[in-house]
Amino acid sequence: MIANNYDSMRQNMVKYQLKARGIRDPLVLSAMSRVKRHLFVPSHLRGMAYRDEPLPIGHGQTISQPYMVALMTELLKIGSSSKVLEIGTGSGYQAAVLAEITKKVYSVELVEALGVSAAKRLKKLGYTNVHLRIGDGYLGWKAHSPYDAIIVTCGADKVPPALVDQLKVGGILCIPVGPAYRVQRLLVLTKKPDGSLKRKVIADVLFVPLVRPKK
Repeated sequence: MIANNYDSMRQNMVKYQLKARGIRDPLVLSAMSRVKRHLFVPSHLRGMAYRDEPLPIGHGQTISQPYMVALMTELLKIGSSSKVLEIGTGSGYQAAVLAEITKKVYSVELVEALGVSAAKRLKKLGYTNVHLRIGDGYLGWKAHSPYDAIIVTCGADKVPPALVDQLKVGGILCIPVGPAYRVQRLLVLTKKPDGSLKRKVIADVLFVPLVRPKK
């Protein structure tokens, strides 16, 4: 499939899947229109890259549907000076979208093969502002905290305390919470000055689980 076809499909994705469903943040729409999602999925699935559905990327993981990527990014309310932590790098697509908006993106991936592949892909595509490490997402990445926003791209059974600790006062944590392989709730948590969280339920969702290293 020639590049022009992918470009056309991507613009249609933005128009009919994102704008038509209420995504309004111009920074998010611009980022989604620029990031080439077909380069973040397995080659045999590239023709499906701009459909509004998750796709498998190996190791039991998926790349989230475009609308969910856009929605969660919009919920973070980030700008060019924000420092963002992502839990669950996967193929690197969400990190690339974030990197189009802000200068500092830190991402943690448990599956080494996915993390290494994502790092190579992001570097090849010129995303030098994404910093990636292999590790336990429940523990976040304390060395670069506090963060203006944290996004978790897999379902957690609970809100990891380490992520709350690493969030700035006034910062936003967007995370799906619920049992594995069952309906979860997408939450937006805003950290108050006293360290407590203002909680807002956005929607029912279904994400692959946030897994921990085997002991």
